[in-house]
Amino acid sequence: MLFQVYGENALYQWLGWAMVFIGLILINEVARRSKIGGTVCFIGVPLALTAYFVAIYVGAGMGADWALNNPTYLRMNSWFHYAKLYAATIGCIGFMALKYRWGKIGKSHWFKCFPFVIVAINILIAVVSDFESAFRAFGTTWVSSEGVTLYGGWHNVFNGVAGLINIACMTGWFGIYVSKKKQDMLWPDMTWVFILAYDLWNFCYTYNCLPTHSFYCGLALLLAPTVAAMFWNKGGWIQNRAFTLAIWCMFAQVFPAFQDYSVFSVQSVNNPNVNLVVSVIALVANVAAFAYIMYRARKLKVNPYLNEVFVGTRDYDQAMARREDAPQLPSDPKPDLDDAAPQGA
Repeated sequence: MLFQVYGENALYQWLGWAMVFIGLILINEVARRSKIGGTVCFIGVPLALTAYFVAIYVGAGMGADWALNNPTYLRMNSWFHYAKLYAATIGCIGFMALKYRWGKIGKSHWFKCFPFVIVAINILIAVVSDFESAFRAFGTTWVSSEGVTLYGGWHNVFNGVAGLINIACMTGWFGIYVSKKKQDMLWPDMTWVFILAYDLWNFCYTYNCLPTHSFYCGLALLLAPTVAAMFWNKGGWIQNRAFTLAIWCMFAQVFPAFQDYSVFSVQSVNNPNVNLVVSVIALVANVAAFAYIMYRARKLKVNPYLNEVFVGTRDYDQAMARREDAPQLPSDPKPDLDDAAPQGA
């Protein structure tokens, strides 16, 4: 098993997973379908939390017991968690600017590359964290500032490289559209090829570097946006991912007890051999995705970053049919011959 899900708390652990998975899907729907919902979730709440975080650290600096013993101060104090929370939140705000065409930025063509930039930054944050673990304790263990025991080794190196390749798998940087009801920012070229490679890489990252959180942020958090993109939000995976990631980061930062020391807590087996297998799978998947992208780019004779390379595939066509200026398309377009993979994420 990848996780220690057994014993007297097993029912609570699976219940916790289901609550996180369903909760993320529901809150994502509120945030994407309503301008007010999105504004509250990704502007109002983060502003309030920022004031809360500042108060905690000011209080801790003054030696106040309430701050020094605050769960956020004790359990969620690493650079990674704050970097991820704010990078994800900035991504959400940028995506809303694009889909609602806020100001000159939201209407400009050059800003369409913002999704690539912010996703690349988010991936790099995790890549640095993987490499940090390898550097700190290659072949042995180290204890993070949050008291978590981590193994350093080739699994970190392999997955860090997989993350860098994953950045190169993002194609059609300027192929950003708005859905008919302006509920979604669409990136049609981000098909199942990228999503699968990303999910495997990111799961491996959480498994390597967040072993006490991976059951939730490595499974429930990754599956929530993928399921939404598979069944009812074609082309909107990256928006789903940013929204659910920011929501989870805010919750986890304020209520670390849920995943750290409650009946819902789940530890990974934290075995370097298991980590290595997972890392190799993630690396192979990303190499394969990159090779396939280069094949399609060569076939279409296009630059894969300035042009879309999945034109004609089922996922791409279904996403493009949702854009606000889309013509009436056949209900069941004939898939491209290269689109042999199953429909879905």
